[in-house]
Amino acid sequence: MLFSPAITRLVEAFRRLPGIGPKTALRLAFFVLSMENEAVEEMSHALVEARRRVKHCSRCRNLTEQELCSICRDSRRDNTLLCIVQEPRDILVIEKTAQFKGQYFVLHGALSPVEDIGPDELKIPALLELLQKGEVKEVIIATNPNVEGDATAYYIAGAARPLGIRITRIGFGLPVGGDLEYADELTMSRALEGRREI
Repeated sequence: MLFSPAITRLVEAFRRLPGIGPKTALRLAFFVLSMENEAVEEMSHALVEARRRVKHCSRCRNLTEQELCSICRDSRRDNTLLCIVQEPRDILVIEKTAQFKGQYFVLHGALSPVEDIGPDELKIPALLELLQKGEVKEVIIATNPNVEGDATAYYIAGAARPLGIRITRIGFGLPVGGDLEYADELTMSRALEGRREI
């Protein structure tokens, strides 16, 4: 064994984080070990405190420390417009555009039979219950453009369509400033499907 059990446990703890491989985990462990004690204690306190205090918003399932998140509490938001996203961080991306003024519903994942993630794990029944109240007039589905995201979008659209709600999906396609010659077939296909009048 090259390292002490404490260092090995620290490296393994970092490896549990998404996108962290063995080399990065080792680099992070050594960085933490070089930090001042106060900084390490502050970091560990922040982790424990966030894990203890942060919960899901009772309406949209966003992360919050209160019963309702700040978006759900904002009376200026349009309650007739609902954007469905996979993860709380997706809300940040949409909010940065300053274009969307409606409400959100966070799935915390996507349908995946391989990983045994079905509608109940994503709280889709709670979503449908929200839609059945009749306040929402349009649903924008903003799941990722991959197999799981598409399956989730089609499932939600199929379940919500009988409620008479307008169902839309965010457009996917070419990035701003991109050249057509570098676009793959799927991206170009999505760009054509997502076209709009000018």
